[in-house]
Amino acid sequence: MNTFMANKQTVNKVWYVVDAEGVTLGHLATQVAALLRGKGKPTFTPHVDCGDNVIVINASKIKLTGNKWQDKLYRYHSAYSGGLRTLNAETLMGLHPTRMVEQAVSGMIPHNPLGDAQRKHLYVYAGSEHNHQAQKPVEYKLK
Repeated sequence: MNTFMANKQTVNKVWYVVDAEGVTLGHLATQVAALLRGKGKPTFTPHVDCGDNVIVINASKIKLTGNKWQDKLYRYHSAYSGGLRTLNAETLMGLHPTRMVEQAVSGMIPHNPLGDAQRKHLYVYAGSEHNHQAQKPVEYKLK
């Protein structure tokens, strides 16, 4: 018996909609990352992009536990001397409501060319509206 190896022609991608309202950020990110990678499929092949497309709505209504709204820091650098910038989670949510979800999911996907391709299948929206109705997404209930 031969081992099944998925390839680009045999992969079936499904579109999922995930509602992030009231869900803890880490809990949401782990399940979305697994969907993007295709880890729950019986045809999962580590070296092939066999994951699904995921639409996350209500990203501005995620939940953080403890004092993370004030204590959790997001850093970036402008590439100039002294260009390190730091924002806490509350400030980042006010400026870019989708970025916390994008960064959390991105950190759970491999940082290589395959991971870059899988990250492109994530669509995050701050509100409940999205423009992917033509793809007929299926609602995904978080576990």
